Amino acid sequence: MFTSILNAYKTSFSGLSRQTWILSIVILINRCGFMAVPFMGLYVTQALHRPESDAGIIISLFGVGSILGAAAGGKLTDVFGYRPVQILASLMGGLFFLFFAMVEDFTWLCVLAVVISFFSEAFRPANYTAIASYAAEGTETRSYSLNRLANNIGWAFGISMGGIIASYDYKLLFIVDGGVSILVAIVIFFSLPAKKVQRKTAQEKKEMNVRKPWKDVSYVKFLILCAMFTTCAFLMFRVVPVFYKEVWHLNEALIGIILGINGVVIALVEMVMITKIENKRSPIFYIVLGVIIVSFSFVVLMLPKSIPVVLAVISILLFTFGEMFSLPFFNTFVVKRSNEHNRGLYAAGYTLSWSVAQVVGPTSGFYVAEKFGYNVLWISITLLLLLCAYFFSKLRLTEEE
Repeated sequence: MFTSILNAYKTSFSGLSRQTWILSIVILINRCGFMAVPFMGLYVTQALHRPESDAGIIISLFGVGSILGAAAGGKLTDVFGYRPVQILASLMGGLFFLFFAMVEDFTWLCVLAVVISFFSEAFRPANYTAIASYAAEGTETRSYSLNRLANNIGWAFGISMGGIIASYDYKLLFIVDGGVSILVAIVIFFSLPAKKVQRKTAQEKKEMNVRKPWKDVSYVKFLILCAMFTTCAFLMFRVVPVFYKEVWHLNEALIGIILGINGVVIALVEMVMITKIENKRSPIFYIVLGVIIVSFSFVVLMLPKSIPVVLAVISILLFTFGEMFSLPFFNTFVVKRSNEHNRGLYAAGYTLSWSVAQVVGPTSGFYVAEKFGYNVLWISITLLLLLCAYFFSKLRLTEEE
């Protein structure tokens, strides 16, 4: 049995390019420092002693900057390439995060939230394009899963350490986050050379009929559904931590450990799972299944709180398995509908759907929780996710044009 499990892992990781592994290591480093934003709501409410609505404003402004950064990053990636965009975005984002730690004025915090998220999100389309560029033929989904594996190992470590750091000093979160982001820029500069791509002339591109994402009707529908899903999903790492603290009375260190389970499970399970299920059914089937499972994770939050730690663990496990079924196939959908000449814009569109969710999700989530209570919020999210799953199931009728 042990040999069988070992062989399953060996098969899952075989055939991936060297550059894909290097890029994943870079992402691992990047995500180890991603510990500040999930605790932003707690920082505003607990350290700055401001109301939940102000926490929603700050987090939503991160979303505003993300929208601008995603659009700019995608265009700049198609023009200048993924390497310089990743380096500049990491460097500037890190520097401004260090500055964030020195400021307490709410207006300046709002401004910095936009600036930091602009550079942080500009990194993503470039990174997304780099993965597709380095992936060996036929390994795109596994390459993205390896990237998610690195993301989530870093996430598990970062969020767990973030909880411990937050319980000591919230400002130290921003210092560590900024320092790691600068380190990522340095690592990319020295260890990840640009891949030489034969550029086609304007006439050749015209003859290829390079499609713009906003003219791809099926893709636009897909992006709207992605935005619906991620609007709900973001709340697990934005509003739910505040719920754990204020309603279930869990401390920051324990909250960090519980949220970190997400990364640990993905690190242990996702690559093998994707290897087993890839190409067995349509990507839409797995997306629908994943969205439905995620909806159950919010149902758990409405159960009686006599055993809050157990319920929190069950909720995050359901969320994690739903995420593992859905998100890798989101990536597959994006890659299959794009090519090397428009992938930056397609990736920007996908990133943009996440950015819109960052604006809509926290603001509406904190508002509903503050005005109507958390149970109303959890019921609303559950219904929205089930509706989202239904429309994803219909998307398969127009998946291919």
